[in-house]
Amino acid sequence: MLTKRIIPCLDVDAGRVVKGTSFVNLRDAGDPAELASVYDREGGDELVFLDITASADARDTMIDVVQRVSERVFIPLTVGGGIRSVEDMRRMLNAGADKVSVNTAAVNDHSLIQKGAAQFGNQCIVVAIDAKRITPDRPESLARLGSLALTPDSGWEVYTHGGRISTGIDAVRWGERVVELGAGEILLTSMDADGHLEGYDLALTRAISQSVSVPVIASGGAGNLDHLFQAFDEGQADAVLAASIFHFGTYSIQQAKEYLKARGLPIRTQPSES
Repeated sequence: MLTKRIIPCLDVDAGRVVKGTSFVNLRDAGDPAELASVYDREGGDELVFLDITASADARDTMIDVVQRVSERVFIPLTVGGGIRSVEDMRRMLNAGADKVSVNTAAVNDHSLIQKGAAQFGNQCIVVAIDAKRITPDRPESLARLGSLALTPDSGWEVYTHGGRISTGIDAVRWGERVVELGAGEILLTSMDADGHLEGYDLALTRAISQSVSVPVIASGGAGNLDHLFQAFDEGQADAVLAASIFHFGTYSIQQAKEYLKARGLPIRTQPSES
């Protein structure tokens, strides 16, 4: 069995780490480089840096902040937010990222996934899916979406631009499609659960995990250590991403790892030697 990963997340806005609830009501959580250094020392398996307003504001990712973060960590770093082209991907990789995450741009131009995978390898391309449960009053999607369109059986819809714009795309079908296009990993965030500290959307996580052949990172909703275990066990995730429980000192990464290892999961518990 492959080792399960614990991944702290830095949601960055205006150069500061922030944390919100369902993508709104943001509050400050600290300096990204300082937090990154702490998580590297504590034994985080990877680190995700998301410039959460870059797409909505139609601007580029803050490369100077990415460089500062990459200089402080020795664990794999994934960077996303505002990446719209292969050249943007190249700039982030040159700035110190090991992987790039695309969301809005990939929905707008599916070929970006293919081009990125061809240039840098599938392992470098992470597709972020921000999904929200469909309510009964949701209108049917446009026929132009074809096989990706929402149907009466759909459970979750894909959102873009930092959760601001609905797409009419079925989240599970989109997960399957991005893997066909060359994505090496999926970062799956439940907008409904994000920041509520009541647990991941296990049904969503399981639906995507069972539908694709690449690793799925569960994101959104971790409030205690059992929530992490549930994401691995019931959600069948390959990795869990968390922010609030680490940023505000509820738990350390090592506490999380020791708990999960005691529950029988394969976990790397030795902090990185850096």
